[in-house]
Amino acid sequence: MNIFLHNTLTGKKEVFTPISKPFFGRPKVGMYHCGPTVYNYPHIGNLRAYVFADTLKRLMKASGYKVEQVINITDVGHLVSDADTGEDKMEKARAREGKSAQDIANFYTQIFFKNLKDLNIDTEKTHFPKATEYIPEQIAIVKTLEKKGFTYKTSDGIYFDTSRFPHYGKLGNIDIQGIREGERIGTHAEKKNPTDFALWKFSPSDHKREQEWPSPWGVGFPGWHIECSAMSKALLGTTFDIHTGGIDHIPVHHNNEIAQSESAHDKEFVHYWLHSAFVTIEGSKMAKSEGNFLTLQSIKEKNISPLAYRYFLLGARYSTPLNFTWEALEAAQTAYKRMNSNVAELPNGGRARTDLVQKALSFISDDLDTPKALALVWDILKDDTLSPADKKATIVKIDALLGLLTKEQEKASVIPPAVQALALERQNARVQKDWKKSDELRDKIKAEGFEIKDTPHGYTLTQL
Repeated sequence: MNIFLHNTLTGKKEVFTPISKPFFGRPKVGMYHCGPTVYNYPHIGNLRAYVFADTLKRLMKASGYKVEQVINITDVGHLVSDADTGEDKMEKARAREGKSAQDIANFYTQIFFKNLKDLNIDTEKTHFPKATEYIPEQIAIVKTLEKKGFTYKTSDGIYFDTSRFPHYGKLGNIDIQGIREGERIGTHAEKKNPTDFALWKFSPSDHKREQEWPSPWGVGFPGWHIECSAMSKALLGTTFDIHTGGIDHIPVHHNNEIAQSESAHDKEFVHYWLHSAFVTIEGSKMAKSEGNFLTLQSIKEKNISPLAYRYFLLGARYSTPLNFTWEALEAAQTAYKRMNSNVAELPNGGRARTDLVQKALSFISDDLDTPKALALVWDILKDDTLSPADKKATIVKIDALLGLLTKEQEKASVIPPAVQALALERQNARVQKDWKKSDELRDKIKAEGFEIKDTPHGYTLTQL
């Protein structure tokens, strides 16, 4: 089955073709997802990017690919402005909390991992490299760019000369000629072009930074953009399949990654670029700097399951803007709980309907059309032509793409033949209207550790 993805690089929906074509085993897909800057709590808008990345990973695994996935941890070098101006976010957090940058990074990294777990995001065999662990690799790329004539030195750092890269702005078809000084990249009198960006920043002379390293150009720290190029190269190679992030990464961060990586290595950097849309509050982008953000913990404090938020996100395509309201989330919670309750009441031991599983896969293969896959689950629950056990088996298979069911509901515990025989005998007793025998058999079934419930379509067996 073909996978179709909307590629930001071309502006078109394209058939996915992996780079890897092995002679033996499964083909490999390399995916890099821009991770968090661990200076504060992730907000629920940030977390949409990882539910999206997880859905993509689940699709690739279901389609037979071996997935090599990287989600980086930015623990240095991300300035308050994405465009290399302002204070380093980690240094700002250090001043705010009175702790070391390492302690702050460790604390918020663990919060991020907890969020991923709460959202049932598959982290098996996922790499989580920290930028501070790849300083030599970042310096090596800057040295290569310097040798090839792509850099110049200013009083505050080493910069990439975007005029030397003729395709700068190709991602998202950015109108470079229309960018005026200070409009996008910030005013810097020593920059040759308004789109030029820092590869290495010098430590300020007026105060000592906690995070700084020696380099061929002086003591300092890496630019934010070079970090992703170095980590992706180290873990996925100079060219890989898929790079994702939020749409806010397109104009600056991702175009900068492309420019420096392709200039350094003379190869295409990434084949497919995918971007998730914002989650807004009252029409405004959620942002820590604006103070209008919600954390996953704030949702949990209102007794709303994090998986209800995942359900809310999957109710729209990743590329569609979502406006968050508590009313919408509460409606998602109601639907999510009802779906889970319905699935939990279905008996185990059935067979998944291959055609329905393939139908769900076809929806997700169409640029991650999760709303259609969710609608299919509801259609299956209402389908009177399917046995209750087959319904459950089918939905559990489909949920490998959606990640909504709890582990308890996914368990396909085998109902012992003796219990199945008691249930069938009880059903015959009910047909004959032998209510006394029916009640006795119900008690025997309960003594075996199962509960039987009667429905308009038969009965269900649930392990106690």
